[in-house]
Amino acid sequence: MAGLKSALERAVGRFVVGLPDGVVARLAGTPISRDGRTLDAQVQLGLVSQKAAGLKPAHVLGHDAARRDMEKNGNLFAPDPLPAIASVVDTSVAGVPARIYRPLGGPGTQALPALLYFHGGGHTVGSLNSHAGVCQVLCAGLGAVVVAVDYRLAPEHRFPAAIDDCSAAFRATVADAAALGIDPARVAVGGDSAGGNLAAVVCLDTRHDVVRPRAQLLIYPVVDMTMSFPSIESLGHGFYLERDTVAWFCANYLGDVDPKHPRASPWFAADLAGLPPAVVVTAGFDPLRDEGNAFATRLAQAGVAVDHREYPSLFHGFFNTSGVIRAASVAVQETISLLRARLQP
Repeated sequence: MAGLKSALERAVGRFVVGLPDGVVARLAGTPISRDGRTLDAQVQLGLVSQKAAGLKPAHVLGHDAARRDMEKNGNLFAPDPLPAIASVVDTSVAGVPARIYRPLGGPGTQALPALLYFHGGGHTVGSLNSHAGVCQVLCAGLGAVVVAVDYRLAPEHRFPAAIDDCSAAFRATVADAAALGIDPARVAVGGDSAGGNLAAVVCLDTRHDVVRPRAQLLIYPVVDMTMSFPSIESLGHGFYLERDTVAWFCANYLGDVDPKHPRASPWFAADLAGLPPAVVVTAGFDPLRDEGNAFATRLAQAGVAVDHREYPSLFHGFFNTSGVIRAASVAVQETISLLRARLQP
């Protein structure tokens, strides 16, 4: 019965938000503008539906319920069907649970590029399952092996457990590249939200390694856990990710650790020079928008090659909605193109 209810929720949600543009605009109501940006009508209709359903943010739900919610809804608006790939295999990397996605047409005689992907969820929620759709889309679009890493979650495992897992997973992946059929010189790291934070810190952790990430994919990353940038306040209520949820996530992960520690908040790293090329994706209606934009600027000022795109009408979490939100689908495909160029031989 629970499975049937979930399937019905998925079908109704996809149907309503996926209606023709004119119908969506009428149902969504007066367009919402903030900070000089106008919210996408499909996204706004999703907010209306969320409010009508009485859905609660993660910090209100608590750890267990929030994790169940993410597990159930992470792929709600993923492409259906997902793009075809060769295989999906559950395994472990450096003792950390992982899931390996292989694209069609590989490996042949040439080793493939790879992306280590760290899921979002405030270091507190999220899993291999919640971001399975995102990983399969990336695998197919990049033509690369995607290694999704199921790092330890807070508050059971506070800082630095997650980043230790992710850095160990990167090092183990490049060390075992031949067996995995991948090119160790073309392994990128990436993730969304907390996963973007972890990808950025892996690049700092490995800056003196012999083999370093080829590129970093930072999708609406959290980089400043002091929560000091203006968009945390201007967009901190009513746009999917709540300011109070961000604060709850930070507290879960950090405990008593200084939020300015550079392995927690890469914004406070003293030197960003020499880091791998970055693809930085931000969203106009994301409380984390300003810190992501500022981090992209700092990377560029430090001499790092940066491809930065802000999608002004979108929101925190849009990568999980590319099967229904039309603007999100365009943004995801553009992001894939940028990272694919960075992974060329």
